[in-house]
Amino acid sequence: MKKRIAVVLFNLGGPDKTESIRPFLFNFFMDKNIIRLPLPLRFFIATLIAQRRSRREAGESYGFLGGGSPLLVNTQTQAQALKAALLTLGDAEYEVFVCMRYWHPLSAEVVQKVQTWNPDRIVLLPLYPQYSTTTTRSSLQAWNKACAQAGLDLPTSLICCYPESRGFIKASADNIRRVYQQALLETKDKGIKPPRVLFSAHGLPEDIIRGGDPYQAQCEQSARAMVKELDISELDWAICYQSRVGPKKWLSPSTGEALVQAAKDGVPVIIYPHAFVSEHVETLVEIEVEYRHEAQHLGVPYFVRVPTVGSADSFIQDLANTVAAHARQSGITPYGGVRICPLSSRQCCMAECHVNSGALPHGQLAA
Repeated sequence: MKKRIAVVLFNLGGPDKTESIRPFLFNFFMDKNIIRLPLPLRFFIATLIAQRRSRREAGESYGFLGGGSPLLVNTQTQAQALKAALLTLGDAEYEVFVCMRYWHPLSAEVVQKVQTWNPDRIVLLPLYPQYSTTTTRSSLQAWNKACAQAGLDLPTSLICCYPESRGFIKASADNIRRVYQQALLETKDKGIKPPRVLFSAHGLPEDIIRGGDPYQAQCEQSARAMVKELDISELDWAICYQSRVGPKKWLSPSTGEALVQAAKDGVPVIIYPHAFVSEHVETLVEIEVEYRHEAQHLGVPYFVRVPTVGSADSFIQDLANTVAAHARQSGITPYGGVRICPLSSRQCCMAECHVNSGALPHGQLAA
């Protein structure tokens, strides 16, 4: 009899309608991994930011998308594609569940669905290729808490990161190459330089990185691997960071600063959100609308956004193979099975797992 494997896709989540924007933002900024302050102060700040941003920036951004985020639908499409790929392997019976961090379906809801399906094992798969305490660790903590409350205790493994996974890199490079070649065709008679590829990741405050979060290092790993896969002679490329919120100093250069530099250099811009695997407000509005407008204002001679990998065959099939491998083990390991973070990354998922290891229920992983 085949083993029953529940695969849980972790993702950020997004408001499904205008009325959901404020509670979604509140949930986001109440996360202790996002606002690293004591609970009473965090509650005050989360309430204030949610009130302001739901009326202003976030409200306007989601307004471009009809009042809600497409992230859940896009993630469900990826889940369906992953299940189809897993079923072709024939080594087990798989069911794929979508679990969002800050809006429905939340961990508590998904734990109940997993319990009802009654699997033998669970594989947790974050749709964050690069590990961060603000994404994967936060989702894992929420999942562990929901499992403990519901009494779900099963052998569980976590694919903590895959910044250089073959399928992710190939699908990304395929998308970039297609757009790059089109950009060359559209600009070749205008007497301007070849395009610059900007790899734009969601930013983080610098103090989080200094605290040992490996996110920046893994974003750089992904970008370098994609450039190598592209194999374009003398490719002009750079890494930048978007989505800054608050007064702290964030990772630099910002995507806005990279656009200013591109305008000074007179180069076309191809922008690829290499830390995202599905379309949502940061890609469809922040890049496609806001940064496009900024590029035009600055005089950047050409601007185009590269789509995320979505449900590309190479990406999904590689995830399926990785899930199948993890379904035969427990614990936390990255794609490939060995630590890939630099030693300076003290909050690497595997490092934290080793430090916090001990007698844990099967369904709970140290984080």
